[in-house]
Amino acid sequence: MSGDLFASRIPDAVASRRPLADRLRPTTLSEVTGQPHLTGEDGVLRRMIASGSLGSMIFWGPPGTGKTTVARLLSGEAGLAFEQISAIFSGVADLKKVFEAARMRRLEGRQTLLFVDEIHRFNRAQQDSFLPVMEDGTVILVGATTENPSFELNAALLSRARVLTFRAHDEESLAELLSRAEQAEARPLPLTGEARAALVRMADGDGRAVLTLAEEVWRAARDGEVFDTEGLTRIVQRRAPVYDKAQDGHYNLISALHKSVRGSDPDAALYYLCRMFDAGEDPLYLGRRLVRMAVEDIGLADPQALVICNAAKDAYDYLGSPEGELALAEACVYLATAPKSNGVYTAYKAAMRAAKEHGSLLPPKHILNAPTKLMKGEGYGDGYLYDHDQPDAFSGQDYFPEKLGRQTFYDPPERGFEREIRKRLDWWAKLRRERGGS
Repeated sequence: MSGDLFASRIPDAVASRRPLADRLRPTTLSEVTGQPHLTGEDGVLRRMIASGSLGSMIFWGPPGTGKTTVARLLSGEAGLAFEQISAIFSGVADLKKVFEAARMRRLEGRQTLLFVDEIHRFNRAQQDSFLPVMEDGTVILVGATTENPSFELNAALLSRARVLTFRAHDEESLAELLSRAEQAEARPLPLTGEARAALVRMADGDGRAVLTLAEEVWRAARDGEVFDTEGLTRIVQRRAPVYDKAQDGHYNLISALHKSVRGSDPDAALYYLCRMFDAGEDPLYLGRRLVRMAVEDIGLADPQALVICNAAKDAYDYLGSPEGELALAEACVYLATAPKSNGVYTAYKAAMRAAKEHGSLLPPKHILNAPTKLMKGEGYGDGYLYDHDQPDAFSGQDYFPEKLGRQTFYDPPERGFEREIRKRLDWWAKLRRERGGS
């Protein structure tokens, strides 16, 4: 059966039916949900329109938050021509055509709002091509991106555009979208209260997703059937969390995990660790980050932290997934509940700065070996005291280059095991003063 013949048998009402998300697309800025800081009565965009002056903008936010819709509505309410391109499908030739059309409109007294979806996909040279037409007013650029503009867009482009952040929908705005969908369909969603709440969570802040999921529920339901949470999960499966292991979602969650560990909050740390497991993050990557936390934020306050993190990595290698993930979870909780110190971390950075600044200074001769007669004649090794032969196994000699003088990089806090280290350092400092060291 040919495709044309099959299509001819579909009733016109069904063939022309647009997706629910498209049918419910707002027609005015006041109908936009979830972005009151931008489209509300006192929102930034409403104020721009009222002032009669729009500038170029970058819309930054997760999928399904209304970036494309708002750009289209903005052009309508400001009386601008609307052009839309996608960086995924467009090249330099396409940009030249759009710019030329915008120049012609400008000669006729009408400005163009150029909406560029996925603008971060353009390379640096392509991004630079926008600068002249932005500067001379040929176009008002509105670029949309799900990625952090600070990392993905040219500094020159960013300096000419205002970044406006679109927020993921909260549960209230997603619930409002579901109510609008029920009004449009003239029927309630066949879900229990708990299942309805679960559907909202599955959308993960994506307005388009919540409407698509609702549409799937209506398609699947038989007459009189109402789905509970288990039934909902079965018919729509489970929408994966919004998480790109190479982009913002990845960096945001690992940052949240690290700061939760540093803040001694094991519950929050476990939550973010499990979110990354659930999103498909490489467990060995997480193991490496836990090792980093052990040396940066716990350090010698609890020397066992590093040992436990390395053991957790070995346990994961041995057990694999998912059993080995428990070992990483154990290490995560250990780090979060351990005493905290960045003493070694700050000492390392200070010592590295000194090494870069004074890298040409020679160590004092008394601590240099003298393997040849010439070197011995130059005084290498003269006056060196073997610490094990001294009282308390401590000579108190100065080991820094003479021109640099004695430095202090490591300052252990009075926490955890470093309390004991401080006692030792204080004792050696006392002996050094008594024995004539600096």
